[in-house]
Amino acid sequence: MSNPLDQLVAAYDDSNPYAFDNEIMLHWYAHRIAKLVGVVPRLLELGIGHGIASEMLSKQASSHTIIEGSESIIQRFKKQYPGCTSNIILSYFEDYLPLHNTLFDVIVMGFVLEHVDDPHAILTKYRHYLAPRGRLFIAVPNADVLNRRLGFYMGLLDDLKELSPNDIALGHQRFYNIDSICQEVRKAGFIITTKEGIYLKPFTSEQMRSLKLNRSVYHALCQVGIEYPELCCGLLIEACVEPSP
Repeated sequence: MSNPLDQLVAAYDDSNPYAFDNEIMLHWYAHRIAKLVGVVPRLLELGIGHGIASEMLSKQASSHTIIEGSESIIQRFKKQYPGCTSNIILSYFEDYLPLHNTLFDVIVMGFVLEHVDDPHAILTKYRHYLAPRGRLFIAVPNADVLNRRLGFYMGLLDDLKELSPNDIALGHQRFYNIDSICQEVRKAGFIITTKEGIYLKPFTSEQMRSLKLNRSVYHALCQVGIEYPELCCGLLIEACVEPSP
């Protein structure tokens, strides 16, 4: 039986209409989350996606485990990064069980929760795999990003949470905004310690490309976006397990 996740591989190549945005946002995200994570003994990452963050996070931990549900995406990653020594496990997130009841110092869910059938179930499941004082990092797309807000008020978009054909091609099932992702995380028993934005994008992808801006401008838009998550393309949340009373 074919794996429906394998069908998503084509949506991650350079022909994707949002490859321009992804190149900016994902490289920033990868460097930013590596800086926030630091160097840790055990790191668990859910999903490979484009592979940029996975390759970088592989250097941040003595033991780096990746859970990925698509064999095609795993093979694509191994071809891109043949020197990566991470432990990659083919499994759906819902089915994975750590060997020997291993607990992780850091768990990363980078652009994962918008894909899964039951985000609450994933969050509550993996909460039990965090070591004491462990940290969880979550990144999700933001429905309220500035360029979508402009499109809405210009009458070009009926609903800020409306999924585009590209979202559907990428397997997205939902959008979040800063309020809804924080509510989701807290409902699963976490305390939110940090909220950041990923890439403050003021105009459409086509408009941004046409401006032919210097690379330093995009870096500045990412840097400024840290403090304005409600306006950015992506939302980055750091959380810890809620202590017992």
